[in-house]
Amino acid sequence: MSLVYEGLLLLALFMIADLALLLAVPVARDPAFRPLVQLYLLAVSGGYFVWLWTHGGQTLAMKTWRLRLVAADGGPVPLRQAAVRFAVVVLTFMLPAFLWALVDRERQFLHDRLAGTRIINDEGGGKTAENQDG
Repeated sequence: MSLVYEGLLLLALFMIADLALLLAVPVARDPAFRPLVQLYLLAVSGGYFVWLWTHGGQTLAMKTWRLRLVAADGGPVPLRQAAVRFAVVVLTFMLPAFLWALVDRERQFLHDRLAGTRIINDEGGGKTAENQDG
């Protein structure tokens, strides 16, 4: 369900980014610019995911479903790992890469396995023992 919610949020992000582009560069409506517009939207989505994964490990959908992306050692995801994860997601999106989790011994997605990341349950809402009281 988190993936469906993520898709809806991404659609809204695309609409806002596309509107901003069309207001700034009206010629972007020309069909000849379509590949550039698609690359722009891919870059916007990459920025969205990589930024949030490296700054707290959660997108809005992940927060809602209490999921967190962490490095394989359980620590925060560095920029390089987040970028690799995003690139692998993009490259394997049309493949049955999500089915990998059904056969993976730790139930990880292919992109998490290749990027050295994993998704964990975040039942504490990101709170540590030190900041739960206050």
